[in-house]
Amino acid sequence: MDWSRQTVMITGASSGIGRALALELDRRGARLVLAARRHKALEAVRAACTEPSRHHLLTLDLEDAETLPARAAEAERLAGPIDILVNNAGISLRGWIHETDLAVDRRIMEVNYFGCIGLTKALLPGMLARGHGHVVVVSSIVGHISTPMRSAYAASKHALHGWFDALRAEVHDQGLRVTLVLPGYVKTDISLNALRPDGSRFGQMDRNQARGMAAETCARRMANAIERGRAEVVISRPYERFGRWLGRHWPALFRIIVRREKPK
Repeated sequence: MDWSRQTVMITGASSGIGRALALELDRRGARLVLAARRHKALEAVRAACTEPSRHHLLTLDLEDAETLPARAAEAERLAGPIDILVNNAGISLRGWIHETDLAVDRRIMEVNYFGCIGLTKALLPGMLARGHGHVVVVSSIVGHISTPMRSAYAASKHALHGWFDALRAEVHDQGLRVTLVLPGYVKTDISLNALRPDGSRFGQMDRNQARGMAAETCARRMANAIERGRAEVVISRPYERFGRWLGRHWPALFRIIVRREKPK
């Protein structure tokens, strides 16, 4: 892939995996549209790039579904046709199901699922008309398995797999590609920004998150997977991949293990 000919839009680009991927693709020569809610944080990411003038910033709130078509149009007005959309933004949960307000479940689905597919729908007609495009979705290993205290987060990731697997089949013969990325634990602020059962901010760093893979390592492997047009890629440490394998191929044993697991 000649990255200098690619315009890439990244949601959730202000921190974590999104920020790391922005810096990685900047080094590879891509033109970027950096999208997130926090404009000042986006300015800091652009300033850290090797060629800041090559990139554009877009304030975007995936929870506000009605604005997504207009924001997608603004992205293409700023940077031209979007060749690669990276759906990275999302929020997580730290709470037991019986304690979690339904409004919290709805908010997580609105951001992680409906916001993601809404933005994709807004950019999809242009990709189809041009006969090329690539949609990348940052899911999670919990897109295949579920663990305690992550119910709505896992549900949103499962839903993404169902929708984007269908999209991949529909657009395969029209020159479009879909890549699902399944990270394991990555050292980001995702647990700090996760929601409690009442919708407040969790505000704590999980032990496993703190020990996770560096975001820069994850971003580098993501960029390589995008280059190769991978349909799905797991980016994690061996024991996390084993947990996914166990859940898919030996589910009875996995169910025994996971119900004894203490969230960390």
